[in-house]
Amino acid sequence: MGENSWANPLPAVKSKADLAYESLHGAIARGDLRPGERVNMDELSRVLGVSKIPVREAVKRLESDGLLVSRPHAGVTVAAVDVAEMRGVFLAREAIEALVAELAAARIAEEQLAAVEEVQAGMRAALANGELTAMAELNSRFHGVLAEAAGYRVLAELTDQLLLTVRRFRITAPMGEREWESVVEEHEALLAALRAHDPRAAADAARLHMRAQADHEVAVGT
Repeated sequence: MGENSWANPLPAVKSKADLAYESLHGAIARGDLRPGERVNMDELSRVLGVSKIPVREAVKRLESDGLLVSRPHAGVTVAAVDVAEMRGVFLAREAIEALVAELAAARIAEEQLAAVEEVQAGMRAALANGELTAMAELNSRFHGVLAEAAGYRVLAELTDQLLLTVRRFRITAPMGEREWESVVEEHEALLAALRAHDPRAAADAARLHMRAQADHEVAVGT
């Protein structure tokens, strides 16, 4: 028998700590738990229907992610977003989104392009109906599909991380209809390059998109 011939992949079973982590992470991303808000561990255990142990494990992971902060005598709170760092966030996004767009334009599959088109249509519909609360999730989905199409897990993970920071910032400094209209139009330029499978045009469109968004975020924070 070969070395480790006995080993088989374990079934993908999520622990209670994993489920608690996902629930809390989603609440922070959606803004159900806002920056600076205190997290009541007892209430979380009750609402999630688990003991305090998996909740504590989830909280430790979220602290490592920089999403929660634990201080003596102050308890656990949702980490605030450093407005001064938002320029750095968008500089990072500009570099990563340009690379993602360049790679995606060269290799995006038809079903992935269709998925991006569908999200874009959803954003236009939500904007037309005044459903601005749906825009952040749709925007994350748009960029998430592109990151997947780029073909590298590390780029998808970095995209998710940076998008989460932006979404958390926008909870306290929400975008209005005019700003979301700009996002949708900037997406359209990026989509045109993807349809043409033009890596250079896609990268340029992504850079312009990030610079426009950076200008808005920095203006809000000043």
